[in-house]
Amino acid sequence: MLELAPAQAKARRTAALGLYVHVPFCATTCDFCAFYQTTPTAEGVRRFLNGVAREAELVAWPRPADTVFWGGGTPGLLSPRALGELGAVVRRRAPAPREWSVELAPASVTPQRLAVLKEIGVTRISLGVQSLQPALLTALGRRHTRHQALQAYERVRAAGFASVNLDLMFALPGQTVAEWCEDLNEAIGLAPDHISTYCLTFEEDTALFVKLSQGKLRRDVAQEAAFYSEGWARLEAAGFRQYEVSNFARPGHECRHNVNTWHMAEWVGLGPAAASQSAGWRGRNPADLDRWLADLAVGRRATEERVELTPRVLAEDSLVFGLRMNDGVNLPRLRARHPSAPWGAVEQLARRLVAEGLAERDRRGNLRLTLRGRLVADAVGVEIMTAMHGPVPAHESN
Repeated sequence: MLELAPAQAKARRTAALGLYVHVPFCATTCDFCAFYQTTPTAEGVRRFLNGVAREAELVAWPRPADTVFWGGGTPGLLSPRALGELGAVVRRRAPAPREWSVELAPASVTPQRLAVLKEIGVTRISLGVQSLQPALLTALGRRHTRHQALQAYERVRAAGFASVNLDLMFALPGQTVAEWCEDLNEAIGLAPDHISTYCLTFEEDTALFVKLSQGKLRRDVAQEAAFYSEGWARLEAAGFRQYEVSNFARPGHECRHNVNTWHMAEWVGLGPAAASQSAGWRGRNPADLDRWLADLAVGRRATEERVELTPRVLAEDSLVFGLRMNDGVNLPRLRARHPSAPWGAVEQLARRLVAEGLAERDRRGNLRLTLRGRLVADAVGVEIMTAMHGPVPAHESN
């Protein structure tokens, strides 16, 4: 085996490592949600907790994790006792995380659960509010009420977590820009540390996608741009810095775990449907509790969608996700990390993006999207993938 140079070995030991746990339990399925979930039962929760502990033992941990993120599903559906058990598993792999985030649905927030989360070391709570208007919550198939959302926020604040995020959605069925501004203004008035804003997407196998395909709903792309622009302007004026297309934070409250992921750092995913990226490969656990447990029983994990992290793959993802961030990417630094990627095609695309006013580039080689570019960040991502998978000139293939 080729040994790493001392500088490379030190960099690997000190590089960020994230730990993601997918808690797959939901009482009901929201109309827009395509994430893997299952109805919680006492037996199912016990099997899940045992499985996470088993999977953690199968991982060749390169170093302790310094960021932790629990998503779902609804992690808050676990009982306080179960939350403590899951926390104990995590603490063995992340004894002193710099950040520990947990997603909570408003209806699941109780003082008892918050007390356990605080005790195990959670630093950041992300509340899936989506909207504060009853009619729009109904249109999304959300099961919490406006009152529950506001009460949940008050409880989280009273518990004293270092950072609190509110998740909001826009371009909802029947929503106007004026109603979006009402949600934004009320959310800003609550004074959270972070706000995430997501444009409604119609994922296959969701109730909203079925309605779209039946013609009961329609997308209005022009209005989506108005939602984006209005939201960004209001949040910036209120002191929330946009650091990624969908994420805004007060100074010091950016989500470290997500930033490290967008920078293509390593992370370990535990639980059904959780993805991992470490030790030169990327893979995903089966999106099924029983199949995930069956894999673990024979010592396997992350058996689906396995991809070798070649220079081309890492460079492509670093560009796609890096350009979603307001700081953009440093092309010379990225090229030094992955010299064999097709940089000729990337350079051509970068020049075109600048010429079209979708990006700007400074003398240090930093490429970042302009406001216009951020409005079409998904389309830019598709162009990057197209450029990276075109023919590779002979002088760039080694």
